[in-house]
Amino acid sequence: MRVAIASYGQETSSFSSVPTTVETFRLYGLFEGHEVLEECRGVGAVGGFLEVMDEAAEWTPLPLFHGWAGASGPVSAETFTWFVERLRAGLQQAMPCDALYFAMHGAAVAEQAHDSEGHLLQIAREILGSEIPIIVSLDHHANLTATMVDCADALVAHRTQPHDQEDTGRLSARLLLAIVRDGARPTTALRKIPLITHQEQFLTSGGPMKQWFDLAREIERRAGVLSASTLPMQPWLDVPEGGWAAAVVTDADRALADSLADELAACAWQLRDEFCRLNSVPAEAAVKRALAADGMSVITDGGDNIWGGGAGDGTALLAEMLRHEMDGGLGLITIIDPAAVETATHAGVGATVTLSVGGKLDPNTGGPLKVTGRIAALGGGRMEASLLGFPYYDVGRAALVEIGAVRLVVTEERGVSGNHPSLYQHFGIDVSQARVVVVKTVSNYQFYKPWLSRVIHADTPGATTSHLEDLSWRHLPRPIYPLDPETVFPA
Repeated sequence: MRVAIASYGQETSSFSSVPTTVETFRLYGLFEGHEVLEECRGVGAVGGFLEVMDEAAEWTPLPLFHGWAGASGPVSAETFTWFVERLRAGLQQAMPCDALYFAMHGAAVAEQAHDSEGHLLQIAREILGSEIPIIVSLDHHANLTATMVDCADALVAHRTQPHDQEDTGRLSARLLLAIVRDGARPTTALRKIPLITHQEQFLTSGGPMKQWFDLAREIERRAGVLSASTLPMQPWLDVPEGGWAAAVVTDADRALADSLADELAACAWQLRDEFCRLNSVPAEAAVKRALAADGMSVITDGGDNIWGGGAGDGTALLAEMLRHEMDGGLGLITIIDPAAVETATHAGVGATVTLSVGGKLDPNTGGPLKVTGRIAALGGGRMEASLLGFPYYDVGRAALVEIGAVRLVVTEERGVSGNHPSLYQHFGIDVSQARVVVVKTVSNYQFYKPWLSRVIHADTPGATTSHLEDLSWRHLPRPIYPLDPETVFPA
């Protein structure tokens, strides 16, 4: 069995000022050919796919490329052309093949294509023809489109938030084997739901999202069902086909697929007001609450969520930490600011400097903040940490600045910001001693689980605000709930 493998992962925020280029992909991992097998085994969706295929089949992998770029603004025209050209050339060279596995995020917008994944799948289908199966794995924050469904034989999305990408890859391999080896005839039903909600109810461990995802798991246990995917689209994607989705793949049973997709869509709609419930508090209240408690508090910076497309240079929480002087506790926070890194590098370790940090990439975060501190260390570069589907991240040059009890790490590149403790550990900081850790995410703070006592969601300004009504929507289909309270579903 000859199986072509490709991976294209980027989550676009239409309101981000940070462009996505080939260099962005290289910072997280951009591989071609045999490099894909060397770098992706045991990591991410491709790693999970390889694991199952190696155990269950006699096969020949035909790796084309793997690219992951995290979340930021639209993919540049030049960068998307890079992927288009390599997909065409790679598939033509891989022929004859028995199937294509395409690992995607599902919410990537290119300058020349609102639905860049759909565009890539159309190219693949043109080359492979109608008989060769295409299996697609997706992030569950994907924007599933009719083109994606039409061009793929079967699809499966993440089952959890935080994501288990390896699990999704394993599920994809089992889908492929069911089709190619066991003769399954996949039939997919898609239901778009006129719903877009903020990020604060996205965790699948509890609340309405758990209820919706649990229903999908129960549906997958029913006879004839190959996969059930629930897709609460990431909320900063301004595209003509935007909105939540449900998709069910059955074995040659269109009526069953339709009825189950309807059931999943109806469940999400019934829970819509629960999905819209806000839990966050203003930055000042978040810091006060953390300082009044014992143990480590993780504060999520909702408006500057780098895994949703935030620039990573918001200063609202840093300003409050400095204003309250951390009450004697240790505070950890990161800011992306190449100019501040340059100033710190030029001054050197041990120097006391005044820096104008943050507020330069995203004008919505309120402008730069002037701070004075001691340059405690210089470092940066590649951090080896297997997380969220990539084996490492690169922050460029970085500096550790001591400002009283606050430890501020300024970096040239976003990497994963301070969302993973490896960045602080790189500078020799004992993370377990921190009283407050600010993460530039709302859902993926699990890497601090060994030490944290509580999580406090901060309502901060920025490109990833939870106040979706404040954003300038241009392409999103209307009416859509809750932006349009009168929305009716089914229409």
